[in-house]
Amino acid sequence: MNGLPPEWPEDVMPSVRGQLQSSPRKLVVLDDDPTGTQTVHDIAVLTEWTVDALARELRNDAPAFYLLTNSRSLTAANAASLNREIAGNLVRAAQQTRQDFAVVSRSDSTLRGHFPGEVEALATGLKQSFDGWLIIPFFIEGGRYTINDVHYVAEGEALIPAGETPFAQDAAFGYRASNLRDWVAEKTGGRIPADTVASISLEDIRRGGPDAAYARLMELSDGRVCVVNAASMRDMQVLVAGLLRAETAGKRYLYRTAASFVQARAGLETRPLLIASDLSLPATGGGLVIVGSYVPKTTRQVEALLSSAQITAIEVSCEELLNPAQRQAAIEAAAASAELALARNADTVIYTSRALITISEGEASLAVGSHISSGLISILRQINARPRYLLAKGGITSSDVATRGLDVKRALVRGQILPGVPVWQLGEESRYPTLAYIVFPGNVGGDNALATVVQSLAQGGA
Repeated sequence: MNGLPPEWPEDVMPSVRGQLQSSPRKLVVLDDDPTGTQTVHDIAVLTEWTVDALARELRNDAPAFYLLTNSRSLTAANAASLNREIAGNLVRAAQQTRQDFAVVSRSDSTLRGHFPGEVEALATGLKQSFDGWLIIPFFIEGGRYTINDVHYVAEGEALIPAGETPFAQDAAFGYRASNLRDWVAEKTGGRIPADTVASISLEDIRRGGPDAAYARLMELSDGRVCVVNAASMRDMQVLVAGLLRAETAGKRYLYRTAASFVQARAGLETRPLLIASDLSLPATGGGLVIVGSYVPKTTRQVEALLSSAQITAIEVSCEELLNPAQRQAAIEAAAASAELALARNADTVIYTSRALITISEGEASLAVGSHISSGLISILRQINARPRYLLAKGGITSSDVATRGLDVKRALVRGQILPGVPVWQLGEESRYPTLAYIVFPGNVGGDNALATVVQSLAQGGA
């Protein structure tokens, strides 16, 4: 990192905000799991996408809104179908409101997800021609950097090429390439060769600034794929300053990005992290933590939580959830234990057994994960006590908790409680109106991050 060119010296955000005010194209973020709200504040997230619901959001003054598709838990065909449906509804809502918009397909900063299928489906459903597809997996809060077209994941003081991390071994979304141009070729089966993928380099951004970013973007045409290098939020902001100029000049782009791009593109300022006093938590009751994620980082975080916090631990056997003869008894036992703990104001964690059930076939692996997640939701539905707050760990888990466990239709993102960990305030239609709901990604935070949040929100905590 020390060998990189210095950042562009000027603060470009005043220019970005000015451009957004003069050309207010609403940003619509299709989020393939709820964790994409991890860089924004005071932005709505919807779990429905009827034309009427979309029109209401297009009419308001917010610069952006999210649609929680949870498409990462779907098969490729179903994810593509969903994206086409949403795109069609967006077109109709925009015709009603006469509000222009740009679309972000927000996915994983470690490159897991339905690419290129989702972006192709969006392009088809939107019935527009795009000059370029921008691939931007940079995510500063999670330590994800793109340098010389290679995408890295920070682990301690080391930068690990993404293709060499456990994320690349994902049964459903695995890959080998760390160079994003090669990754595009790999994911498209060679249909888009690596040497045809354009690139905006750190040299462009840091030495040439917004003018160079604008020039590179103006070169794109006919839906050419372009990867963007970034190693700081200033890099992302410089890119957006050039990007808005290119859009004003008539260029249209589709975006496949991680979360940091959304914050810059929406012109949002960085806010201090939330603390317990910001959340208006009730004086009584216990916090409820539900953990479904299986990535190694989550397992280490659960172990740290169990060893450091005064918490009631309820382990649920995945084997029992997958066994029809044992499933219902396991659900009822866990729900009863959680009900008792919450009634005595005890913070409680319900977590799936940590032994990973390995399925080599991608869609079969998604089906197993969905069946386990539905078991966790059944447990939650049988708990009657309202928790002081609810924290869900893992993308699919947190989406299922919101939509199927809490009946959320619309929530407001309050901000972040740790870098990359958003807090939602649930809407009045939900099972627990105004509840503080913490969406904790599986792949974010150090080993003590989960314990830190629980301890800070404990009654009498900071």
